[in-house]
Amino acid sequence: MSERKEDFENLMRVRVAAARHIATDVRRFDLESEGGAPLPGFHAGAHVDIVVHLPDRTRALRAYSLCNAPSEKPERYTVAVLYEADGTGGSMFLHESIRAGYVIDISPPRNYFELVEDAEYSVLIAGGIGITPILAMAHELAAEQKPFELHYAAKSPEDMAFRDTIEPNFGEQARLYFDGGDPAKGIDLGAVLGPPSPGRHAYVCGPKGMIDAVRATAEAAGWDEANVHFEVFTPPAPLSGDAPVEVVAAKSGITVQVAKDQPILDALEDAGVICDSDCRMGICGTCAVKVLEGEPAHRDNVLLKSERAEGMMCTCVSRATTPRLVLDI
Repeated sequence: MSERKEDFENLMRVRVAAARHIATDVRRFDLESEGGAPLPGFHAGAHVDIVVHLPDRTRALRAYSLCNAPSEKPERYTVAVLYEADGTGGSMFLHESIRAGYVIDISPPRNYFELVEDAEYSVLIAGGIGITPILAMAHELAAEQKPFELHYAAKSPEDMAFRDTIEPNFGEQARLYFDGGDPAKGIDLGAVLGPPSPGRHAYVCGPKGMIDAVRATAEAAGWDEANVHFEVFTPPAPLSGDAPVEVVAAKSGITVQVAKDQPILDALEDAGVICDSDCRMGICGTCAVKVLEGEPAHRDNVLLKSERAEGMMCTCVSRATTPRLVLDI
C-alpha cells in the first residue's frame, strides 16, 4: 500500500489505555479518546488505520480490525497485533515502541467486511490473528440474538488470542481447534460450511491458505460466491512479469504510460483523471471500472467472477496482460 499525503489527513488522536500480550506474539491495545469522550461508532468488520513508524523512519498506515463489541458510542477501541518479524515493520513498531499512556494517530473506522443484515444464519471462521474482525461479528450477532456459529483455529492454546473472551461469551456457539500448524487437523470446512442456502452466509479471516480453502470448499459445494465473505489487509506483491502498460481513460480523453511498478490508479490520478477510490488495496471495489479494450490481470480480493466476466477491474492493484487498456472513465 502506497500512502499519499491525503491519507494522513482527518486522523484522530487516541490514548493507549492498555497494552498487553494475550497470546504468543500477539499484543492487545485498548484505545480511548484523549479527552474521554466517546469514539466514533462502528459495526462488526470495521478497521482503523494506525500511523506507525517504519525502520527507515518513514510514517506509514497499517490497518487493524476492531475486535471489541460494536457500539454507536464506544468508550474504547480494541485491536490485536501479531508480531511479524518478516513484515515491513509496522507490527514491530507497535510491539516494541508503544506502551500504555502513549498517544497515537488513527483513522476513523472504515468497513469493507460488513455482516449481511438479512442473513438467516452466519458461519464465522477464523484462523490465528484473523479472529479480530470475526470476534466483533460474534459480539454483534449475539447482541442481536441472530443465529451463528464460530469456528476458530490456532496452533496451540498459547497461540489463541481472546480464548478467555470467546469461551464465556459464546459457549456452545463457538468451537476452538488446535491443529499444531497442520490445517488438516483443524476445521473440517466441508462439514462446517454445510449445504448452500440463500440465507446462509460464511465469513472468514485468517491466513491466505485458509481463505482460499474456504472459498474453494464453498464453490465445490455449490455455494453462491456472494454468500462467502472474506477480508485481507495485505496488498498483492508485484510480479516479476509485470510490464509497463498504456492506459486510456476514454471519457476523460487522457492517455497515461504506467510504469511496471506503478499502480494504474496512481498514474490516472497523477494525470488529472477523477477516480473514485478508497482502500487502495483491492478489498473495497470503489475504484472498479469497466474495461473497454485490453485484458486486465486481476489481483483484487473483492470483485465477483460475474463482475470480472462483465469486464470490471480494480485499478488500485490490478495490472494488464496486454500492452494497452482502454477504461470507461
